[in-house]
Amino acid sequence: MGKFRVPGSLLRVRDGHGARVSFVELFFDLIYVFAVTQLSHHLLHDLSLFGALETLVLMFGVWLAWQYSCWITNWFDPETKPVRLMLFGIMLAGLVMAAAIPHAFKNGGLAFAISYVLIQVGRTLFCLAHLKKGHDLTPNFQRMLGWLLISAVFWLSGAFVIGGARLALWAVAVCCEYFSPMFGFWLPKLGRSRTSEWTVEGGHIAERCQLFVIVALGECLLITGATLSTANHFDSSLVIAFLAAFIGSLAMWWIYFDTSSKDGSEAIVHSSDPGRIAAYYHYTHVTMVAGIILNAVASELVVAHPHGRTNLSAALVLGLATVFYLGGNALYKSVVYGRVPRSHVVAVLVQLALIPVFMKWHLATAGAVATGLLLVVAVWEGLCVKRVVGDAVKIRN
Repeated sequence: MGKFRVPGSLLRVRDGHGARVSFVELFFDLIYVFAVTQLSHHLLHDLSLFGALETLVLMFGVWLAWQYSCWITNWFDPETKPVRLMLFGIMLAGLVMAAAIPHAFKNGGLAFAISYVLIQVGRTLFCLAHLKKGHDLTPNFQRMLGWLLISAVFWLSGAFVIGGARLALWAVAVCCEYFSPMFGFWLPKLGRSRTSEWTVEGGHIAERCQLFVIVALGECLLITGATLSTANHFDSSLVIAFLAAFIGSLAMWWIYFDTSSKDGSEAIVHSSDPGRIAAYYHYTHVTMVAGIILNAVASELVVAHPHGRTNLSAALVLGLATVFYLGGNALYKSVVYGRVPRSHVVAVLVQLALIPVFMKWHLATAGAVATGLLLVVAVWEGLCVKRVVGDAVKIRN
């Protein structure tokens, strides 16, 4: 049966063949390459508790702006001109938002808040304007708009205060947008949405998440190469630091893409409630992305100062990069397979125990050990997956 579009409709055609990520969506993601770079540099320039909390709030903002856009292009066809132009408008506001990240908690707060609110509220108004009256998705977008307007109050009011007050108000704004989908965007009189109503293309959602992981991993490689280019001379410590940073990025790719990314797509496609599984996808991936951003910061620290002693800040960055990444992977795989991988749990516990030990070593050594732990998990998990596949083949035969 061929594709059929209702005249004037911008919604994707559901023809049973699944929705593929379009070139305009790939182009759209380039803004987030820049945003991830800005986030890692923001943390690198302020390795303090307050700096970490600022980066965390900004990271959630960047992620939520991308996440909501991802869901929109799952419903609305980005190959139609109005949707494509809407995405280009988001890109423009997103570029301003990303550019404002380094000064978001200084004099760039208003630029960040306004551009962010324009993305979230403007995109939702666009969708409501192009949904026909009585469409099944309309109540969901009305509830979504309500919560985005509530969060907008906190984003904008936070831009007019400084320090801890801005951090607190923006944290509330993030919570409004992050947790409201968990209870169906419930609002008085409007009620709540059910995930069973969220008609999604599972393969499209999964692929979008996978591409964002690639974007974040690309930042690790970019920052490693850029830092190496500033080295005045090469010695064994620098070579070890560089290889540790590079191989660490490969190990993170392997842990996610070699063992579970394809199964993750299948989990959504074949679920009885794909909207719920797709929502879990986003909730687990944000933890992984946080780990990758921390790893990018760790890579710059290790390659820039391989002979330097690992202080508390550097030890926490190195350790928590692994903890967040493997923790996010463990949650993700629990959604896909219904179990938490033992390799990830063991590695997280070992890494937490190693954080105080890191402070006794040079950065090159600490980075090499952290990478070694990721490699162990990659090999361990790869063997487990092969064993499961082998058992399945035996059963079929």
